[in-house]
Amino acid sequence: MADDIFTRIDHGRTSDEVVQQVESLILDGVLRVGDRLPGERELSRQLDVSRPILREAIKTLEQRGLLISRHGGGTFVADVIGEIFSQPVMDLIGRHRRATYDYLEYRREVEGIAAAFAAQRATNADAELLTEIVDAMRTAHKEADFEREAALDVEFHNAVGEAAHNIILLHTLRSCYRLLSDGVFFNRALIFEFSGSGDRLLSQHIAIFESILAGDSDNAKKNAELHIEAVARTLRQAERASDWARVSSLRLQQRCNNGGTEQSNRKARTKAK
Repeated sequence: MADDIFTRIDHGRTSDEVVQQVESLILDGVLRVGDRLPGERELSRQLDVSRPILREAIKTLEQRGLLISRHGGGTFVADVIGEIFSQPVMDLIGRHRRATYDYLEYRREVEGIAAAFAAQRATNADAELLTEIVDAMRTAHKEADFEREAALDVEFHNAVGEAAHNIILLHTLRSCYRLLSDGVFFNRALIFEFSGSGDRLLSQHIAIFESILAGDSDNAKKNAELHIEAVARTLRQAERASDWARVSSLRLQQRCNNGGTEQSNRKARTKAK
């Protein structure tokens, strides 16, 4: 973790001020789930507070469910995103297929808004990060590295959400991507491996990216919406193709079984004659 995300506390130096700074970093998405905080001595130095004050602040943040300490392992940002969708809810969603398309419908609207905001608000740092991700996506696509490309897909959408600079959008989208990464809705391999879809997905991401960098909020929104619509359409096609392949295989197997039986029957009739 970079050392410069924490700033020196100038006035008061109370545990409340430490709590407020760490909470703001989590709320703004600077500190993410699983991020490890610097050790006690280093963090107290960066914040310029005493170690007893820091310990009191860490205890408060743990009680609020924002941090978790592991004995001998350090202090980490808790899984605050995972709590938005509890495990029973995730399991329930996963068992009912129609939830997948409701999920994509919801993402279409939310990501359209996020992309429009990003086009209006993206900073130079946001643009630099998006450029790095898109370059990496191009490389992964060229090398046919599906796992890397799928991971970068989520990273790209996360970065767009961050560039929108809206806290509620940011955490809502992150919870959506958690469900996607965990495979609650569908196997992303179906999308990337479906004929020609990888090329289309890359071009769609680039269109969103270029609209954001151009500051064109209308096109950014439209391209984001078209992208999610294309994902839903490709998913339906891929699922149908997969189902066709399954049924065709079963038919062929059954025909072979019947053919073998018929051949045996012919042999038996010949012997009887």
